[in-house]
Amino acid sequence: MKLIEITDLSVQYGSKLILQNINLSLADGEIVTIVGPNGSGKTTLFKAIIGTAPINTGTLKIRPNLKIGYVPQQLIIDKTLPITVERFLKVAQKTNVKTLANAMNLVGTEDLLTFQMNNLSGGELQRVLLARALIAQPDVLLLDEATRGLDQPGVATFYRMVDGIRKNTNCAILMISHDLHVVMGASDRVICLNGHICCEGAPNSVASSPEYQALFGSEVDGTFALYRHHHDHNHHTDNERE
Repeated sequence: MKLIEITDLSVQYGSKLILQNINLSLADGEIVTIVGPNGSGKTTLFKAIIGTAPINTGTLKIRPNLKIGYVPQQLIIDKTLPITVERFLKVAQKTNVKTLANAMNLVGTEDLLTFQMNNLSGGELQRVLLARALIAQPDVLLLDEATRGLDQPGVATFYRMVDGIRKNTNCAILMISHDLHVVMGASDRVICLNGHICCEGAPNSVASSPEYQALFGSEVDGTFALYRHHHDHNHHTDNERE
């Protein structure tokens, strides 16, 4: 059974139809990225999956006992609240030393445990939020524009980390992203959403589809190749170090 299976789903707020005819599935260990313009219903789809948006029609099947980890677009930290990373993680999730250590190791934040949350950089905060979501050892990670505010090297690093999480845990990842220059190299499948699914499939086929190019243009083709070059080069140098 798929982890998540959505059939003919629609979501409506009042008279406004936000999503219609959505068909989507997610399998073990798969990385699927949702792209689309602002207001296209991406976050609403996530809310439907976690049960905070009303489903008007269609079905949403979730595998029994499925554990879902969620990383929001941003977390507002009270600048006057003194709380360390370690305390934040322990308060946010029921945890033990082993699960906390495993989560921190997966995202490389062991050295941040004694840091104050309000002193973290954007990249450090996103890694901590990712660690928090991983503590419960989820079957699925939902990432809602988790790289917002990061610079381009930070974004590429984040996606490599996500790929490492998938390889180490077989956790499936469903993510929303605006990072068109790297998202293609980081995904098994891409879904282009604009109130409905315009196109979907392997990254290369989606990038060259008329529906995708009507929304985003074709300028991502070159940057996709550039990302793949850096991505493959990094893997090559990592292997050489070993």
